[in-house]
Amino acid sequence: MPMRVSVVDPPAFTPPYDHALCAALARAGARVELVTSRFAYGEVPAAEGYTVRELFYAHAHGAAGSRLRRATKLVSHVPDMLRVRALAARTADVVHFQWLGLPWVDDRLMPDRPLVFTAHDLLPREPRPGQLAAQRRLLRRVDAVVVHSQYGRGQLVDRMGIAPERVHVIHHGAFVPGSAGVLPPELVDDGRPVVLLFGLLRPYKGVETLLRAWAGIQGAQLWIVGRPMMELPPVPLGTSVIARFVSTEEADALLRRADLVVLPYTRTERFDQSGVLATALGAGRPAVLSDIGGFSEVAATGAARLVAPGDADALHDVLAALIADPAERERMSAAALAAARGPYSWDAAGEATLRLYAAVIGSLPPAAARPA
Repeated sequence: MPMRVSVVDPPAFTPPYDHALCAALARAGARVELVTSRFAYGEVPAAEGYTVRELFYAHAHGAAGSRLRRATKLVSHVPDMLRVRALAARTADVVHFQWLGLPWVDDRLMPDRPLVFTAHDLLPREPRPGQLAAQRRLLRRVDAVVVHSQYGRGQLVDRMGIAPERVHVIHHGAFVPGSAGVLPPELVDDGRPVVLLFGLLRPYKGVETLLRAWAGIQGAQLWIVGRPMMELPPVPLGTSVIARFVSTEEADALLRRADLVVLPYTRTERFDQSGVLATALGAGRPAVLSDIGGFSEVAATGAARLVAPGDADALHDVLAALIADPAERERMSAAALAAARGPYSWDAAGEATLRLYAAVIGSLPPAAARPA
């Protein structure tokens, strides 16, 4: 009988990741259900071989991201978690949480099933009083924790005190963009090489460092694309900024058109891996990355170059050199595609995750003998 897997992402923070993982688990032979909420910012991938239940926050009110919506989601979180807890007791052999928004209470609301949690953020982004301790309790409550790099594993073991044997490295799978997308209509493409900064624009994303580094660079276009979660700095003439959430088709076209993807993130201890970098790998795009989190492990494949975080001069030099060297970009592109088809493929991630589930289930005593 196939293993019954419940993948749970209450706030729908990472729909592309959730759906890609579920599809990979289904291809590996599991019976998979994704339990989540409606994604408010666009379409999500179609379910392929698994089912989806949007059981969280069905009665939330207000516009996406508004205070009213956050408040009504908060009110419904506990009853929704209890409903999912009851469902999992009947339908799941293992429950894999992707995100949990209320660590102060979520550790008490989890199903009485074998539990896995993916630590997409190693540490809280903007910790409130007691949040770090609550997250530590939550991580100790589950039976296994997934991270995407050896750096992430070290952070949870050394900083959070999680037992080493309970923290498992499974690479973030590479997203392969579609081929039929169209560029955002606001962009004017003059045909020169494109350097792309893509994704939610947060303070740690290094926009200011990139703009300083771009000064004096010739022969290329700089595109900055994503929904701002901060006040954007002034940008120089000739830099294209699309300050909104772009559609899947637009994102696909952006990654297909880019000659270089740049992620000049500032120094942070909470960061493990990046969905944007996973998409650059899948598109076969060379990347220039700050040396933070697990980025060095991707750079070791040959698909990316590293610079010190916040070092605008070093970033300038690497960008200028790669813009002027199409042969080196081609070599890095081949390395990116090899990584995406091999150790960073979703099939590799799905098979490794399924092996982890089996190990967790096999190592636990019967449910009646486990502590609550």
